[in-house]
Amino acid sequence: MRIFAISDIHVDFEENWTWLQNLSQHDYTEDVLILAGDIGHTIPLLQGTFEIVSRCFSEVLYVPGNHDLWVRRHDYETSLGKFQAVRDIAIDHGLHLEPMQFGALTIVPLLGWYDYSFGQPANKLRKVWADYKACRWPDDWDENQITQHFISMNEGHLDISNQVVVSFSHFLPRIDIMPVSMPLEHKVLYPVFGSSLLESQIRTLGSQIHIYGHHHLNRRLCTDATVYINNALGYPHEKKITSRKLQCILEI
Repeated sequence: MRIFAISDIHVDFEENWTWLQNLSQHDYTEDVLILAGDIGHTIPLLQGTFEIVSRCFSEVLYVPGNHDLWVRRHDYETSLGKFQAVRDIAIDHGLHLEPMQFGALTIVPLLGWYDYSFGQPANKLRKVWADYKACRWPDDWDENQITQHFISMNEGHLDISNQVVVSFSHFLPRIDIMPVSMPLEHKVLYPVFGSSLLESQIRTLGSQIHIYGHHHLNRRLCTDATVYINNALGYPHEKKITSRKLQCILEI
């Protein structure tokens, strides 16, 4: 059995939707897919994606990304309602948002958000970052409360003991997994990349591998005995920084 991972497939782009539709329905039937968020912001696209990946793979584990919780069309009062709807639709299609054990391997999904662990957002970022308009939260919530809400949902899944633990999240758990050479114009986005609270949960789990998404820069590095992997499909114009294919991260 092989474990594949991908994130940020953004099927609202026609080229990405075509890529998804062209996935083999024969090559992966005994394999597992980790789908680390950012599928698309409409329910029909989410449903269509869940239908395809559930046909292609033996099992699919998923966490929503920020785009998946956009409520621009006012079909949900808040992004919390959208999260519950997306979660229910994923489960109805056979996807898993809770840990799964495969013999000596356990895969653990970790929900999250960003809480400015990696810096305070500049005014310009607040004006251009789509989540500030496309997501809606309870009026008295700030980013810390959003992150705490999702992080707390992971707490019952941290007491895992197995030979191999693979965890995954949409958001970055630590900022030092980004290249040191990142241009300054990209570093202004760091405040909305993730939360160090995720890293604390990874340490508790003792994950040998952690998959993350959100930033569309394919990358693999090992630090503190954990291999961090980003395999984002990304936007069609990002072919220079993405491989635009599934990545096998483990075979058991």
